Amino acid sequence: MDIQPDINSNERGLPVFDEYRLSVETMRQGPFRFQIGVDPAAIETAWLRISDAHQRFVASPLARVANQLEKEVVVASIFGTNSIEGGTLSEQETQLALELQPAMPAGVEQHRAINLKNAYDLSIQAAGSPEWEMDVAFIRQIHAAITSGIPHQYNQPGRLRANPKDIRTHVGDTDHGGCYKPPQYEEDIRRLLEALTSWHAELRARELPALIRAPLVHYYFERIHPFWDGNGRVGRVLEATLLHQEGYRHAPFALARYYFEHIDRYFSLFNRCRKAEAKKHPQANTPFVAFFLEGFLASLHRLHDRVNQIVTVLLFENELKQRHDAREINDRQYAIVTQILASGHPMPLETLRLAPWYLALYSRLSDKTKQRDLRRLRELKLIHEDGQHRLLPGSVEPLD
Repeated sequence: MDIQPDINSNERGLPVFDEYRLSVETMRQGPFRFQIGVDPAAIETAWLRISDAHQRFVASPLARVANQLEKEVVVASIFGTNSIEGGTLSEQETQLALELQPAMPAGVEQHRAINLKNAYDLSIQAAGSPEWEMDVAFIRQIHAAITSGIPHQYNQPGRLRANPKDIRTHVGDTDHGGCYKPPQYEEDIRRLLEALTSWHAELRARELPALIRAPLVHYYFERIHPFWDGNGRVGRVLEATLLHQEGYRHAPFALARYYFEHIDRYFSLFNRCRKAEAKKHPQANTPFVAFFLEGFLASLHRLHDRVNQIVTVLLFENELKQRHDAREINDRQYAIVTQILASGHPMPLETLRLAPWYLALYSRLSDKTKQRDLRRLRELKLIHEDGQHRLLPGSVEPLD
């Protein structure tokens, strides 16, 4: 084990750290080395941009919409992380599974989504304590939550992988940099997981920022690949837990969506870094950490934009209600705008005219009344019509 001076920051807020390695001699796999392996200069731009983006995000009207944002992030994250592992539920089906459980019987795919929500709850609970430290028991607990009730020939929730002599586990494929054989022997896996948690605890004690620690834990956890099933999902939850503990909210789980959107790079970088380390490259882990930072920044931007959108809608709903209470618009007009707003997308004018609720509003009224109501809403800018004759609520400006 290399003992190095403590990590600190320079005057610009960038991390300044010396390498810290931990070498572990396994019984059957040979030597396994944990290292920071990151070039500070290569992540400088992303680091500074994240610092700025995070400050703007937490200074936004986040408190007003935190509950809604959290629900959206959880659904998008579960959809993304499940899709990475071959899940077939759409984002809307994922949301439905989470909303209706346990009221409806769940198939395997719905069960996967519900399990991930349970794992997220465990993650948030653990991260809420500043004294919490990641250990093997917690890793096994997350795995048990993620794979509980999911059929698999060998997997047992919370149980480390122990390969029979005639079965070999390989990770990866030729399209993403080749296959890798992780440790096969249960005792080696246990030893490496314990080393991973000890290494992380030392990095934390040396004040290595979570924005570097978390992706490194994610990377080495996947290298160990300690379970038969669910390793990717567990690794992403561990990463999010470490970030959440350091005060980052929403973005850690939102990262799963980014990984899914860039799935080929995500898979390829595990092999790229592994091969660079095998060639003794001193900063072999830089590409994966840089990719993580890129995703974290993109997630922050996306969340910030979403907060602004939600707040804009809330303000618009308040304006709409005030105009209705002041009798500037009638009940029919109020209903029209509310329905367009609730649809969540531009509503073709013809679709509006044929909607049963719209026909019911005007069942005893003339076409002139219909036209007058819509004209008034346009004048007040409570609705807009784009070049394709689609209606949008006044909180959204048409693009054409």
